[in-house]
Amino acid sequence: MNPPRRRPASRAAGLISAVLVGLAPAAFAGPAAAVEPPIGHSQAQLPLSVPPPAAVLPSTTSSEYFDTPRDLTGCPYRTTPPAPVDASEVPLPGQTSPAPPPVPETPAGGESLNSCDVAAPAGFDVPGEVTASAWLVSDLDTGEVVAARDPHGRYRPASVIKTLLASVVLDRLQADRIIEVTDADLQGAEGSLVGIGPGGKYSVDRLLSGLLMSSGNDAATVLAHQMGGIEATVEAMNAHAAELGAESTHVATVNGLDGPGMMSTAYDMSLIFRDAMTRPEFARIVGTQMSGFPGYPAGEGAGAPDPAAAPANAGPTVRADGSVVNPGFVLANDNRLLYNYPGAIGGKTGFTDDARHTFIGAAERDGRRLAVVLLDGTRVPKAPWEQAALLLDAGFATDDTVGRLVDGPQTSADDADHADEQLASGPLGTVGQTRASTADGSLIERYGPWLALGAGGVIVLAGAGLTLRSRR
Repeated sequence: MNPPRRRPASRAAGLISAVLVGLAPAAFAGPAAAVEPPIGHSQAQLPLSVPPPAAVLPSTTSSEYFDTPRDLTGCPYRTTPPAPVDASEVPLPGQTSPAPPPVPETPAGGESLNSCDVAAPAGFDVPGEVTASAWLVSDLDTGEVVAARDPHGRYRPASVIKTLLASVVLDRLQADRIIEVTDADLQGAEGSLVGIGPGGKYSVDRLLSGLLMSSGNDAATVLAHQMGGIEATVEAMNAHAAELGAESTHVATVNGLDGPGMMSTAYDMSLIFRDAMTRPEFARIVGTQMSGFPGYPAGEGAGAPDPAAAPANAGPTVRADGSVVNPGFVLANDNRLLYNYPGAIGGKTGFTDDARHTFIGAAERDGRRLAVVLLDGTRVPKAPWEQAALLLDAGFATDDTVGRLVDGPQTSADDADHADEQLASGPLGTVGQTRASTADGSLIERYGPWLALGAGGVIVLAGAGLTLRSRR
């Protein structure tokens, strides 16, 4: 595992604009698509004060790269992901890139999944607007695969890998444990930040909310330090992926930023997300639209506000002892599926230059719960959450399947026939009563100024010298 590394500074000039692109839309115009640059799309939903999203793109990479679906003729990504477009995966001096995981002789899940073509039953209408190189629709409760495209193709997961980190955290740390954050805990945090600061006191549950709802890399870093450090946490994540049978997954970073050997598959990420959803705390957080988040340093004026009764927007204040207080703020989930798709119960967003757009979304309809994973996608002609919605619609429209998510390592396609032996025991975690009933982000519009304050806190952190590489 490489130690924390500074990424190329090509995006440093777009630091504040990238933060605003990710957070300001949540404050002013409904749930945002995080720091996923809306390449090729109208900027109508961006505030006039936000610089054009092109400012956060690397100068050497054209928008065509982010907008163009890949040619999968010959299944070119069965061993390694597509070539990187920046230097994020170059090993540090004296280190080498890890060898990719061996390609299983018999890919798991069934013979229909042993292809990079679309595998879909009769009645599954594959939406033409879906541009992700790999995607998979599965049943969260039975593990049945409804349909897929290149499910074992290897791509970079970006921040959807935070679902794996969350599982490891919940298995090792008590959710109500309070962590007082120090400068050392934040060492190495870069990219998308929820707004954690030194002197702040946060429960593990709050940090997981920042990790999953706002894709906070600062939350990932703090949590990793609580579990023995970055390297130890990466090892734990890889070990848990192996336990689940995610044989094509190699984790290089705790936050989903690209690193040497980083890869996963739509099949593996479906396993990982399904496992994560067995944890009630995880299911509750990813299904939450709005949550209060503490400011820093802890004490007067830094408490987490109630999203349903947030006080008037206010900037930093000064205590009697002269210390500056960054107040708590309302945290909005950056998964737009939650606000716009009936029955949505959770998911995770992701973006890096090398990974392009990644997304996980889940929904329930008539007692049936489906999840969809998209890897290596574009925002053209539709945003990832919209592509996921189309695939969920197609999945709910059919009862037939083409394979199965197989529990555990070293299984073969033949094992997929033994359904009773492979199903997870007991019901999976359910979403708590924390989701707002108001659709289309009206709550965000209501608390927009307060959310903007949170964005301002992130910009303060960014101004302290953290270098941005636009990613989730």
